[in-house]
Amino acid sequence: MTITLEPVIHGDRVSLLRVLGPAHVWALGVGIVLVGEFTGWNFAADKGGALAALIVCWIVGLLYTSVAMIDSEVTSTVAAAGGQYAQAKHIVGPLMAFNVALFLVFAYTMLEVSDAILLGDTIVAKAGVEGLNHNAFIAATIVVLAWLNYRGVLMTLNVNFVITAIAYISIVILFFSVSPWTQGAVLKLNELVTPENALPYGWIGVIAAFQFGIWFYLGIEGTTQAAEEVRSPARSLPYGTMAGMITLLIAAAMTWYVCASLMPWEYLGITYYPLWDAGKLTGSPLLENLLFVATLLAALASANGCINDAARAWFSLGRDRYLPSWFSAVHPRYRTPYRSILFLLPIALAFAFIADLNQAITFSILSGVLQYTFMSINIVMFRKKWPLASIRRGYTHPFHPLPAIVLFCLCVVTYFAIFLGFGSQLIAMVAFYFLISLWFHFYRYKFVRRGDQFTMPWPRPQGY
Repeated sequence: MTITLEPVIHGDRVSLLRVLGPAHVWALGVGIVLVGEFTGWNFAADKGGALAALIVCWIVGLLYTSVAMIDSEVTSTVAAAGGQYAQAKHIVGPLMAFNVALFLVFAYTMLEVSDAILLGDTIVAKAGVEGLNHNAFIAATIVVLAWLNYRGVLMTLNVNFVITAIAYISIVILFFSVSPWTQGAVLKLNELVTPENALPYGWIGVIAAFQFGIWFYLGIEGTTQAAEEVRSPARSLPYGTMAGMITLLIAAAMTWYVCASLMPWEYLGITYYPLWDAGKLTGSPLLENLLFVATLLAALASANGCINDAARAWFSLGRDRYLPSWFSAVHPRYRTPYRSILFLLPIALAFAFIADLNQAITFSILSGVLQYTFMSINIVMFRKKWPLASIRRGYTHPFHPLPAIVLFCLCVVTYFAIFLGFGSQLIAMVAFYFLISLWFHFYRYKFVRRGDQFTMPWPRPQGY
């Protein structure tokens, strides 16, 4: 099959290229998330113990399955750059769309920052050189990946596909190398997770663990950011997103089983490198080095995808005049939102040098959960305004409205979990989003051409 790289035309403006297929969508979603198996999820064990980490692994997996189902329906129908932002713009209105875009930008930018910090710290830990600072590695990671995104989305996601696949295969190799079917040979789960220490802080510890259980899957919704660059959104977005979610559920289960069977929950809950440490504890230098390299690759894949997604959300705000239209420029040769990429570069660098890993992770998680809460409301409004028979959908998710109800309830639990651990940061972030909403309403909204934003061939809702 011959693929023609034709630019998408909006009026007389050359826009983004439709060059991506289901494998690229998978690489974008799984690439962003897989780093969560290498670090982040294990902090849930510190909150509630190893068994609590497993419980939230599956419950949060249900949350993200609902996210993937809802996203697959709406985005395969509203196929535009910005993903959830484009959904909010068409279904709810400008203020919600503006906030959702900010949630996306900060969720991905802070996840990118977390990835860069992890990569720098991992290299420093491996080098073992006294006085070696991670700042140079952090800066090099962010700058090089921004350059890669600047040069083109097809090359960016081809790279992501390769390095994500290698990182994922390393988890599979580790799993089968420790004789998982024979407890006691290498793995010691029965000794490490006993009735006495399974839930050291009781069920409140399980609730608290939700905050970092999110890290198992955070970012899978990023597949929708490339909706305008996918050749067949109705096919590629649902297939790529749902395949990515299945991939992550399997990886999460294998990761927990191996790590909880090799190290006490007290140590598992504080290490920054659970899978790399698991490789060390097997006693195999080959596995240790494989998991070291895989940790770096997972961090690179995640940061790479985050730059891609944050830039698309920022670009969409500029194109619709929610922000200055200067940000909506597309590179004449590479067909990328290069100004948005370059604008977000120093912001990511600044946060990387002033924030610690826990703060960056929490900022990213909260921004993500705010976005998921919107999605639970958004799908209900979408089905109400445009019932199933009224418009053509690329995919229709089953069991509506049950996924929306499950998603909303689990988001509420996660807010409470974040409040238990980072209450002041939660309040500060909510206040920030409230103030920026006031700025948009009283200053920027007058520049928005609301009537021009409804680009779908559907009956227009009231207000457009």
